[in-house]
Amino acid sequence: MEHKKENKNLSINETLPHQISAPSFKGTGIKMEPPFVNKFGVTIGDSLYASKNSPLENWSKETNPEIMAGDEWIHPTNDIGWNTTENRELLESKRKPQGSPFMHPTKDVSKSAD
Repeated sequence: MEHKKENKNLSINETLPHQISAPSFKGTGIKMEPPFVNKFGVTIGDSLYASKNSPLENWSKETNPEIMAGDEWIHPTNDIGWNTTENRELLESKRKPQGSPFMHPTKDVSKSAD
């Protein structure tokens, strides 16, 4: 599905610092994506959660909730779903161990250091 990308960058160093519980994507190989505008004219992923074109802002008895189903309503990196235990574990599994670039392949240089 093709979306209109916005040039608004909300991330700093592969994190979303304005969201206290948002995970860091740094070192996972997952690139932070900018917000996009879906086919309904609603900006997804801007962290404002309100748009004058959103069915949520224009709800009535005639509004079919099914209209808000599908990938066009979900941002790939700025989504609350990343705060779940399962998705945090997914991110952690994609990171290299922090000590690996500084570890000697056969010698434990930290032996008796503590």
